[in-house]
Amino acid sequence: MSSFRKAIPVSALLAIFSVSCTDGDLRGSFSKSKDGKTYLVIADDGSKCLPVKVDNKVWPYAMGRAGEINPGRHKIGCGEGDSDIEFDIRPGVIYKFDYWGP
Repeated sequence: MSSFRKAIPVSALLAIFSVSCTDGDLRGSFSKSKDGKTYLVIADDGSKCLPVKVDNKVWPYAMGRAGEINPGRHKIGCGEGDSDIEFDIRPGVIYKFDYWGP
């Protein structure tokens, strides 16, 4: 067997391992928090859509910084809130919101 054929399974295992460290959904990814609390990180501001609002309140944390939040269903939007997006956050995770698309 050539070394190329041996390398394919190893690279496939590495890809699977790297994906298994975090989970995701349509709007972002999440990983277990170290302290068991629940956090939200807004990793994308929707192309400078400001101010970013979570549950109709201006999100007080800087882009990319984690802020504590209650687990459950939340809404995110910007400006007047006419295009709010709903998403769910599981308890005890750091949820990185990074996709505003359809």
